[in-house]
Amino acid sequence: MVSSNSSSALQGLVVTGVSKRFGGVQATSDVSVSFGGGEIVSIIGPNGAGKTSLLNIISGFYVPDSGQISIDGVDITAIGPSRIASLGIARTFQNIALFTGLTVLENVMLGRHVHMSCGLLANAIFWGAARKEEEVHRARAEEIMRFLGLTHLREKMTGDLAYGLRKRVELARAMALEPRVLLLDEPMGGMNQEEKEEMAKFICEVNDKRGTTIVLIEHDMGIVMDISQRVVVIERGKKIAEGSPAEVQGDPAVIQAYLGTRRERRT
Repeated sequence: MVSSNSSSALQGLVVTGVSKRFGGVQATSDVSVSFGGGEIVSIIGPNGAGKTSLLNIISGFYVPDSGQISIDGVDITAIGPSRIASLGIARTFQNIALFTGLTVLENVMLGRHVHMSCGLLANAIFWGAARKEEEVHRARAEEIMRFLGLTHLREKMTGDLAYGLRKRVELARAMALEPRVLLLDEPMGGMNQEEKEEMAKFICEVNDKRGTTIVLIEHDMGIVMDISQRVVVIERGKKIAEGSPAEVQGDPAVIQAYLGTRRERRT
């Protein structure tokens, strides 16, 4: 737990005592966790444990009933998703949220919207400063596509791509915001093993080469344990464990609540 008197409390993303109820369902209950600069932190737990709800609270899609979210000491608890994105927090979704009728490049360019300063009229008729600004943002989008191996697909309609590639385009669009914190909700869900390993490689490169903090929800325990510096375990809306992959794997509460359940299903 980060102390409010510590200088480190002003760095990174900090979730303090967050609770959220939907009718009779307690989605999260007094969850506290911090995400330091440049970490890869995985959030694991059974289906319905509250993992996505926590990401929705952090990214502004839900307002918690109690508790606080802050980034670098700035309270972001009750502000909207677009404002949170402008402060450096981007996310992908469990269900792909791309514009399938747009090209790969156009989808990635949409991720640059928080950095665009020209007015709507100027952008619509593409003159003067708007033209220069668009060129800058297009170059940035092209660089991100090169980084993720998408350049050859830049003019392809996103809806025509294979599932794994669409997941990669969604990652590119999130990266286009140039976030300090990247929230990834099951980025490897529905992928085969080869696609998972490729996505894991890209996630590690984003973290290593760009210093981006990665907060990852993922059900593949092999990948979680391979790439995470820290693992947070949630069950029934409550945090039940937190630590290194080795510490979490050996925690009896985790084995009972999650890892043990997985093993039972395989037998």
